[in-house]
Amino acid sequence: RTYQSTNTYSIMVKGKKSIVKFVIDCTQPVDDKVLDVAQFEKYLHDRLKIGGKTGQLATSGVVLSRDRTKLTVASPAELGFSKRQLKYLSKRYLKKQQLKNYMRVVAASKNSYEMRYYAISGGDGDDEE
Repeated sequence: RTYQSTNTYSIMVKGKKSIVKFVIDCTQPVDDKVLDVAQFEKYLHDRLKIGGKTGQLATSGVVLSRDRTKLTVASPAELGFSKRQLKYLSKRYLKKQQLKNYMRVVAASKNSYEMRYYAISGGDGDDEE
């Protein structure tokens, strides 16, 4: 956004580089010791594409970081990094780890995904007779 009311403000906005952050929250599977965040980070690092090419993260300024249960992808806004690509790669990783039948990747907010277990009802069939 630039406002035409004062020149100093518009210069300030142009000088600032905006960064878009996407978060993948893996709290539930990590707490249950089902998923290793370090392996997942390496998987994403090796497979994230910038401009149709893998291995371009450092040159384009995309930073992949993690804490105990969350992965954060920080990208310059002008790069147009795709949140959808993160969901796709997360689902592929779950399939590779044979967890896809038990977990799903859900959008928790505008800039974040969350890994959740499928809701399975625990009711027995005997109760309904």
